[in-house]
Amino acid sequence: MKVTKLLPLLAIVALLGLTSCSSEDTLDDQMNAIEVSEAPQAKQIEIEIMELINNYRITQGLNALNQHTIVKAVAYTHTDYMIEVNNVSHDNFFQRKQSLEVNAHANLVTENVAYGFNSAASVVNAWLNSPSHKENIEGNYTDFDVSAEMNSEGKWFFTNIFIKR
Repeated sequence: MKVTKLLPLLAIVALLGLTSCSSEDTLDDQMNAIEVSEAPQAKQIEIEIMELINNYRITQGLNALNQHTIVKAVAYTHTDYMIEVNNVSHDNFFQRKQSLEVNAHANLVTENVAYGFNSAASVVNAWLNSPSHKENIEGNYTDFDVSAEMNSEGKWFFTNIFIKR
């Protein structure tokens, strides 16, 4: 058989081999990256954020969301990470998503993050005034939770995760 006829077949075999091995390793690494531990007890500001979001959803004709301790634990890991690196971000979102799919049976996951707001009302208002954050708040979700932590300078960091089960 001519080499030119074998090249397409060899290319397909090579691609399949790389994809299979690479994706398995990546998923294993990502699944191990976020371990779900016990969620910290809710702070007053966190309770107020969840109440404000649920009140807003109800005024929009949407269902109120259920508080979920696994979501809280995962949100806390991200807030702690943002404080550690002193940067507000969605870094490692895929890992949080994977963890929630496995541990909370989530089919859909999204999040809002923020920094520097001093009250529940101010952070929720900021999210509602941002189209992409508002879309998350108004999304078709069943559960949510929030983590609010203060850094050593007294600045608040927030992670609000929404899931659909």
